[in-house]
Amino acid sequence: MKLKDSFFFTLREDSRDEDSPSGNLLVKAGYIKKTSAGVYIMLPLGLRVQNKIESIIRKHMNETGAQELKMPALIAAEYYEESGRMKGFGPSIFKLKDRSNKDMVLGPTHEELFAFAAKSMIKSYKNMPFNLYQFQTKFRDEPRARFGLVRVKEFVMKDAYSFDADEKGLDVSYQKMFEAYKRSFDEMGINYRIVKADTGVMGGLLSEEFQAIAPLGEDTVVYCDSCDYSSNLEVGKVVRPQNEENVEHLPMQEVETPHCESIEKVAEFLQIPMRSTVKALLMNVDGELVIFFINGERELNESKVLKLLNATEIGFADDDLIATSNAVPGYCGPIGLNCKVVIDEEILHMANFCCGANKKGYHFINANVEDISYDIVGDIVNAKPGDLCPNCGRPLLFTKGIEVGNTFKLGTKYSKAMGLQYADVDNKLQDVWMGSYGIGLGRTMAAIVEQSHDDKGIIWPDNIAPYRFIILIMSTKDQTQCDVGNALYEKLTSEGYECILDDRDERPGVKFNDAELIGIPYRITIGRKASEGIVELKKRTEDEVKELTLDELYALLKTL
Repeated sequence: MKLKDSFFFTLREDSRDEDSPSGNLLVKAGYIKKTSAGVYIMLPLGLRVQNKIESIIRKHMNETGAQELKMPALIAAEYYEESGRMKGFGPSIFKLKDRSNKDMVLGPTHEELFAFAAKSMIKSYKNMPFNLYQFQTKFRDEPRARFGLVRVKEFVMKDAYSFDADEKGLDVSYQKMFEAYKRSFDEMGINYRIVKADTGVMGGLLSEEFQAIAPLGEDTVVYCDSCDYSSNLEVGKVVRPQNEENVEHLPMQEVETPHCESIEKVAEFLQIPMRSTVKALLMNVDGELVIFFINGERELNESKVLKLLNATEIGFADDDLIATSNAVPGYCGPIGLNCKVVIDEEILHMANFCCGANKKGYHFINANVEDISYDIVGDIVNAKPGDLCPNCGRPLLFTKGIEVGNTFKLGTKYSKAMGLQYADVDNKLQDVWMGSYGIGLGRTMAAIVEQSHDDKGIIWPDNIAPYRFIILIMSTKDQTQCDVGNALYEKLTSEGYECILDDRDERPGVKFNDAELIGIPYRITIGRKASEGIVELKKRTEDEVKELTLDELYALLKTL
């Protein structure tokens, strides 16, 4: 690519419209351009990077024997109604009608259509196993698009689906995909952890995420460095140090707490630690008022709550819903309530805690489990520093991650819903076992940039960079420099090297800055010594600049 005649631009200033390092750098370096919230143009440089990521994934998918196809993005809504997922996706699914008034959607994921396609072939157990995959655009109406390519409304995903006759076969297919994912991310040079995760709207038996470690990450990865335990925070089991098991339970006492409508104000007013308080969260769960009680230092985990209650949606209750109960907001406690009450397991092991008295301006102190009433108890909070590993009992560690890949054991969820069956050896109909496996290409690109950049710009790995070499002609008014630069570009290109030739009529500083910003691994500078047949070579990750003759340069490039 010769920059003078190419669609190429960079920005001098940071983007005001991006809230992540990767989003800012990819926009600034001319890889992507936002058209609206969560929707981006993939510019020429960005598309080359995405295609390289796609090629790596395709290679490892093909090695497993998976076959590539292409599903439509425009899908009849009836498929999602049949599987029962239309309600599960809720407002995140893009809906429209065609001119015949038929309900259509823009595909958020393709389990249903792959099951539909598999029905064309699967008649007998002899037709399995097999695996199909695609690279396809997905659409999800995210309530809060953010972090550049990390949380978007339109994105390209590699999704694959395996089909087996039984759970044992699914285990084999799943492991093949799992290993292919590890090889793909290893080849891209991504620092990642594999964690257990919530199956969410996908459902099924098991979900594991490939989390690229990055400070910006939306997800919190909980892990133990003493064993192999790792989990997404949303499903991480909470194991608390038991410090109050043998504490004497004191008589409960009502105390006045004027103008203390938050647990923080209560703790401050009573001069007690937050860990000795129990707070209430008044929530709307599928239209029903449910009040949750957790330790004052904890955060409610909505994923755990939805799974515990087999519910679909959760949000804060409004005044009208709260009014259906005798709960007193700001002073609500797990005593004498006339609505559904759910408490966290930790409360069973707390002693002499403070909670609301269901009376404006009052709380109870020295409350204990024998004083309270509840309908359900469960693990409904997030793990936090100080909690213990559920495997070995050592303290947990926490880091942030970007989910770049996800693998699911779907089991028979979709085959039952879609009528995907086969005849077994006894000619009896059985449900097909399915697996689902996804990688977000844009997220992967963003994760690489989050992990690999400096104050000058992006630092691409050699095999992901849009081009491997950039040749800078320092002065386009110097004919010798132009001749040497063009000749070098033509020679390297003809031999298969991916090269950019910066032949723009720009100052040297602009060219140097752009080369660093866009992150090309090797920079070759054609300057004043071009007449002597000498050029400069610099690696993006190193400060050293080497002066080489052209012959020395050619010899060195062959070793890279």
